[in-house]
Amino acid sequence: MHLTVKELAERLGCPFEGDGTVVLKGVASLEKAGRGDLVYLAKAKFRQPLEKTGASAAIIPPAEKFDRIPVIRADDPHRAFVGAAALFHPPYRPEPGIHATAVVAPSAKIGERVSIGAFCVVGEEAEIGTGAVIFPLVTIYPGVKIGADSIVHSNSALREGVRIGRRVVIHNGVVIGADGFGYIRAEDGRQTKVPQVGTVVIEDDVEIGPNTTIDRAVLGETIVRKGAKIDALVMVAHSVEIGENAILAAQSGIAGSSKVGRNTILSGQVGIADHVEVGDEVIIAAKSGVTKNIPSGSFVAGIPHLDIRDWRKFWVVAPQLYDIVKDFKKLRARIEELEKKPG
Repeated sequence: MHLTVKELAERLGCPFEGDGTVVLKGVASLEKAGRGDLVYLAKAKFRQPLEKTGASAAIIPPAEKFDRIPVIRADDPHRAFVGAAALFHPPYRPEPGIHATAVVAPSAKIGERVSIGAFCVVGEEAEIGTGAVIFPLVTIYPGVKIGADSIVHSNSALREGVRIGRRVVIHNGVVIGADGFGYIRAEDGRQTKVPQVGTVVIEDDVEIGPNTTIDRAVLGETIVRKGAKIDALVMVAHSVEIGENAILAAQSGIAGSSKVGRNTILSGQVGIADHVEVGDEVIIAAKSGVTKNIPSGSFVAGIPHLDIRDWRKFWVVAPQLYDIVKDFKKLRARIEELEKKPG
């Protein structure tokens, strides 16, 4: 897509200055931009690269003075730049239709303008909403419901009875609705599987990264609330609830029956034990291990987790512990020596 500076500014709802007829064809970084590219200035410290950029236009803050190239002014240049990038580079969407090699059960309900790719399997009584895209090699078990305009990328599997909302994006290799990891030990010592008879509900506007797994509930539902964003290689166990607009970064794992609140952020490789409740607006630092409930508004780190202020204090002292222990041993030896002296 090519847009003039004026056209782009109108689409972004922002004012512009300079030659509005300059044609833009894409976005780029300040350092690598060339003719036809759009860049942005988020902070004054990046002013020098802006002065040297080869871009044809820039998005800058309202108070910034710059007229070497046309500019679009935005209160939040980064956000406006993201909007521009989405206009120039819309995601690939195949044409509607069902590929000849796809296997679609007779009882499945397929909405208008749906695309189903090669070698997909759609089970009995499954429902796929208007405008949804199912890329090749996706397996949709019986009874699955997928909302309008959702996208399921290749090699994903949606197990029986799973419910997917509208505008959900499921990336490659995701498995939703596999059995939860539940066993009890029998009298003879063998592990006996606990039937996993619940389901998974993914609400609207959720995005799920590649090779993530979300297990079905033992009873009831595993739920990912609307707007949540889940990175690659995340494990969400049975009967877990993820709150609205939560962020789960790569390689995080949440054990069974735990809850994560609204707008909470799990950084990379966070682990949460079973039956734990994490409140709203919580931040959990990378590699933390959560073993007990966390109140809303907390910022924690470490294994087991501590308030971030206590964690920082500990790690200020930790490198000195060896020397402290040596000094303690010397002091103890000295005290013992003094105690042995008469009188």
